[in-house]
Amino acid sequence: MPDISMCKGEGCPVKDKCRRHTATPDYYQAYFAETPFKDGKCDFYWGDNAQSIFEQLKDIVNGTESKDTATESGGTS
Repeated sequence: MPDISMCKGEGCPVKDKCRRHTATPDYYQAYFAETPFKDGKCDFYWGDNAQSIFEQLKDIVNGTESKDTATESGGTS
């Protein structure tokens, strides 16, 4: 189960590029009550780049970052 609130993407032009819409839901999955796309933007958009950043931060917090990740983020290894 994705540990995120998912989005049904109704009326959203970026839903096919957003992890909150494209992730495979679990049987018990949290969803936004309404699509959060308002006034031409979405404050909850989770694109591919955001997922990559999230994974890198998770690795850093868990102490499992790779040497390449540490070098790119300015860390030392």
